[in-house]
Amino acid sequence: MDIGVEQKCLGQIDISALRDAILAQPPVAWQEQLSRQQTYEVHRDTESIVLLFCEESWPDGEIYREPGWDRLADVALPLINKVIETWYEPGGTILRIMAAKLKVNGRIRPHRDTLRSFRMGHRVHIPITSSEYVRFTIAGKPFAFEPGNVYELNNQLVHSVVNMGDEDRITFIFDYVPASATW
Repeated sequence: MDIGVEQKCLGQIDISALRDAILAQPPVAWQEQLSRQQTYEVHRDTESIVLLFCEESWPDGEIYREPGWDRLADVALPLINKVIETWYEPGGTILRIMAAKLKVNGRIRPHRDTLRSFRMGHRVHIPITSSEYVRFTIAGKPFAFEPGNVYELNNQLVHSVVNMGDEDRITFIFDYVPASATW
């Protein structure tokens, strides 16, 4: 969604339960759902634990649960609901939920999120792990996203991420379309 700025730091939230649950996932969990990496070249250096995903044709297509739902929804949903209740209009639709890992020396090349659902929904990022060697760039401006903060990203602007650190960067992401959204 075009939010008028590159990104907004909405505020802080307690990520401890979600962080612990995500970090406890076995390596195979990050390999269960590879469609993002196979479909979108910009995500080839990433791995994901997907909880919820929507078809590209949404709102005509379906929203469906992925394997990560059974393992992470019980800790993820209270946090998502808290974010929505605190910073957004309740009663909308959650389209996507995932933990996304950018591997060491990985990059997400500059791109815009072009599907219609991305123009209608708030793209919320909650960093789980990061370091001073991770740089998120939006519209050519660098940003450092800190774990424990909630950010909304303007995904209609060109954005990219580079991880030059020695640890994977993990971000929890969800897309939320308010009930008042028009398409």
